[in-house]
Amino acid sequence: MSYLFTGCKLLAMGHPIVNFPIVNRQCSIFRMSRRLRTVALICCLLFSINLLAQSTGPLRFRITLDPALSSKPVSGRLIVFMTDNPKQQQALEPWMGEEGVKTWVAAREVPHLAPGESIELDPDEIAYPEALSKAPAGDYQVMVLLDVDHNAGYNTFTDADLRSAVVPLKSLNPAQAAPVELKLSEHARQLPPITLQKGEELIDFVSPSLSKFWGRPIHMRGIVVLPPNYATSHERYPTVYYTHGYGGNMNYFAVSSAKSIPKDTAEGNLPPMIWVLLDQTCPGGTHEFADSLNNGPWGHALTTELIPHLERKYRMDAKPSGRFLTGHSSGGWATMWLQVTYPNIFGGTWSTSPDPVDFHDFTNTDLYKDSTVYKRPDGSATHLVRMDGKDVMSFEQYSRQDAVMGDYGGQISSFDWVFSPRGQDGRPMPMFDRSTGEIHHDVADYWIKHFDIDHLLVTNAKQLVPVLKNKIHIVVGTADTFYLDGPVHLLQKSTTPLGYNGHFTYLTGRTHFDLYQGGLESRIAKQMYDVARPGNKWQPKQAPDAATELAK
Repeated sequence: MSYLFTGCKLLAMGHPIVNFPIVNRQCSIFRMSRRLRTVALICCLLFSINLLAQSTGPLRFRITLDPALSSKPVSGRLIVFMTDNPKQQQALEPWMGEEGVKTWVAAREVPHLAPGESIELDPDEIAYPEALSKAPAGDYQVMVLLDVDHNAGYNTFTDADLRSAVVPLKSLNPAQAAPVELKLSEHARQLPPITLQKGEELIDFVSPSLSKFWGRPIHMRGIVVLPPNYATSHERYPTVYYTHGYGGNMNYFAVSSAKSIPKDTAEGNLPPMIWVLLDQTCPGGTHEFADSLNNGPWGHALTTELIPHLERKYRMDAKPSGRFLTGHSSGGWATMWLQVTYPNIFGGTWSTSPDPVDFHDFTNTDLYKDSTVYKRPDGSATHLVRMDGKDVMSFEQYSRQDAVMGDYGGQISSFDWVFSPRGQDGRPMPMFDRSTGEIHHDVADYWIKHFDIDHLLVTNAKQLVPVLKNKIHIVVGTADTFYLDGPVHLLQKSTTPLGYNGHFTYLTGRTHFDLYQGGLESRIAKQMYDVARPGNKWQPKQAPDAATELAK
């Protein structure tokens, strides 16, 4: 840009070495009249100002699809991540509470992007936590993602998605910057196929009831993990039905539980049982095996279709005292809801750090009487995430980030897909206004009536106490990252006088993510095995940490 201004200055001075195509070759600048030089100067200045206006301004991103990556047009949700993290990153995605690091996210829908074509994204239109042009001047890293399958709200990167490299931007002033060029040049992620070891088998079961609900084949997926001696024995085994938390999937199972369970069983740290690892992902996020107006009758499909199918195929204890439930986080809520809704099917649930089990404390909001999910009655922000004793993200921040990432799959919208009635547009009715946080109490009342586990246990105590006594076990950390210990305390307080004889364990100082350290899984499995095989002598070879002692 300095060359333009230098040229204009020389032109105004009538410098003889300056030549422009608009001037005849025989008419050099020093022969021009003063009036002509003035007119030329004005034209040059206007031209320069116009170029400058096009080149600098509030931050914009110009994104190009690399023809070497795709020979066909693509579409999806274009998402730009910009972070002030000083450490060089291989990929960017939303951050959650890392000390001293801030990440901005901006998005727009792209219906058609052809190879070699460029499209501009205005990062001030749909942005979190604020318009990117308001970010302070400094050093940044940026990356663009094309979310082809519209599920970045659940898993930021999937195999179908395209992305750019992470580009460093030094001394960037987002308020006044030239457009940043980014190229979609690589696949976001390419996971290897799921590989199973001996004694593991995939579940791919087409559910009649879910297929009828959706009008197309709906598959229930998971992994069956058999005990090491299953092939050489003829006995039946107790069965544990386990489901993951929000963000988990089949690949998570394949690299975690499906590998650790056989190893721990062979080493004597888990009793001989069959484990059924149930995938609960769906387009809306996690369906949590709830019988939902939006996701379909997942609980019904599990208990009346999939479990009978598995019990015909494998030597499982086909009775309540041989069927157990366990899961963490959203999986913890799912297993609690299944136990309460189908009390005669299962012999007990061991739910860890479950999503809110009492909607008087839905992550620090009382859905019965509060007016907004964004503010507490005293006007302070409703906190959702805490780390190391510090509040690092509010419910409003989390919700607004979800909205930028997309309409489907985010944690907050996932609750609507599970709990809400269906609106006239065919989509789940939002429990609260995303702009203001105002609670829609007609929707919240539906949540409470159908899915507040504490409410269900209290209002149906006469029918449920006889069939649920001693079957409810909940474990949660006192420093749970998402404040999930609060609802558990409320559930314990209201159900204890009713005679359920529930077992509530609060592990001191444990968070949402370190709860299982010290052998918690062995303790849970031992209690299950004691129900299935009373009087057994099994004990884990490696004694669990005393800090994981469970309520008896």
